[in-house]
Amino acid sequence: MSEIKNLEPTCIWKNFYALTQVPRPSGHLEKVQQFLLDFASRVGVKAFKDPAGNIVMRKAATPGMEGCKGVILQAHMDMVPQKSPESSHNFETDPIEPWIDGDWVKARGTTLGADNGIGVAAIMAVMEAKDMRHGPIDALITADEETGMFGANDLPEGELQGDILLNLDSEHWGKFVIGSAGGIDVTASLNYQSVPTDAGDVAVRVTLKGLRGGHSGLEIHEGRANANKQMVRFVREAIEECDARLAFWQGGNMRNAIPFKAEVVLTLPPENVPALKELVDEWKAAYCEQFKNIESGIEFYAEDAPLPLHEVPVEIQDNLINAIYACHDGVVRMIPSYPDVVETSSNLAIIDIDAEHATIKILARSSREDMKDYVVKMLESCFNMAGMRVETAGSYGGWDPNPESGILHHLLRIYKEQNGEDGIIQVDHAGLECSVILGKYPHLDVVSLGPTMKSPHTTSERCFIPSIAPFWELLKKALEEMQ
Repeated sequence: MSEIKNLEPTCIWKNFYALTQVPRPSGHLEKVQQFLLDFASRVGVKAFKDPAGNIVMRKAATPGMEGCKGVILQAHMDMVPQKSPESSHNFETDPIEPWIDGDWVKARGTTLGADNGIGVAAIMAVMEAKDMRHGPIDALITADEETGMFGANDLPEGELQGDILLNLDSEHWGKFVIGSAGGIDVTASLNYQSVPTDAGDVAVRVTLKGLRGGHSGLEIHEGRANANKQMVRFVREAIEECDARLAFWQGGNMRNAIPFKAEVVLTLPPENVPALKELVDEWKAAYCEQFKNIESGIEFYAEDAPLPLHEVPVEIQDNLINAIYACHDGVVRMIPSYPDVVETSSNLAIIDIDAEHATIKILARSSREDMKDYVVKMLESCFNMAGMRVETAGSYGGWDPNPESGILHHLLRIYKEQNGEDGIIQVDHAGLECSVILGKYPHLDVVSLGPTMKSPHTTSERCFIPSIAPFWELLKKALEEMQ
């Protein structure tokens, strides 16, 4: 594991390794906040934790560069806590286990946390550097970005000092992001009175897993299987053909991740179990055929389970199944002026149903506020027809592109000098904190950049080692040449 500390540039990799040893899942950031404050004290820069839980560091300009524009380097400290089914990892107490696989750094059985640990590590490298020339620098390391951008949303006005914001949370080296989608959490819920299961019935647990999952912004357009949407197809047919009843459903665990696993507990007459298991085999074959060029590790199986005492009332069950079936998941529309970029989407992220309660969570994204509102109303209509209460939270606006950005063209010039090719200007469907920060600091000139990472928010998350050195060289030169 510690071998990653010896990768070049060591100033980034040693800091990233140190971060992997500090638990930092969203919602449990006390240890990493203290780690960052201790780091700042050790390297001699001012730092504090603000009321939103963000860590702010402040490094003075090197002599002769006091008049340069101030730069804010920004990343988020939390990571998505996903693990493989066989992993016993505890994200609140255990370190991540990174390892080197050719040109990639990966983690054993969990998310790696390069999203956005590499950005934090780069900020740490800048803060401790003694051989860099630069103007005044603020570092903003935000809290709980992955669960609702809470740190950015609660960022105090007047706290930051700077003219330029470099967000280090993009995941394609050579692409410079100048716009991103807004988002909103939609939650549908329903409480009801359970009914006793039939004492003559038996229970079967049906599990769908091994899907790729992925980032619901960056990878929503790739047609990956959503475990919840695929499971509902089977459950509806099991109810219709095998006289099954729903007692339990759990699918997905992160609002911004495409769910890669779902499981249900169904009750049914014992004589119908062979037909149910035959139906499982039929649906597994259908899933493998329908997603044969996208998914390669699909597992779908049934196993006997203890008979629960209660289950969902039949009329509630049918309404829930219909709503889940009808709920839109995936791309709604592409951006007309950028036809390769998703404009609007929704991700059926989490389903949690037991005998008395049902909760369904969706993350809707759009770079247009009117289309975001359209998706919310579409989802409200769907779940209201099932008698569910629909609430929204965590809304953030999109980041409008500024192709004339001064810092953008500064970065593009340096990139071409260093790499011999033009950088790519991009608008992302993934949500970035830039739009929220711009709402409080509208004068900022903003660009997002970063090295190459793949499959964030999944246990396949990995960071491309050869992209780190050029990313670091560009960042250093951009700071050194800031006017």
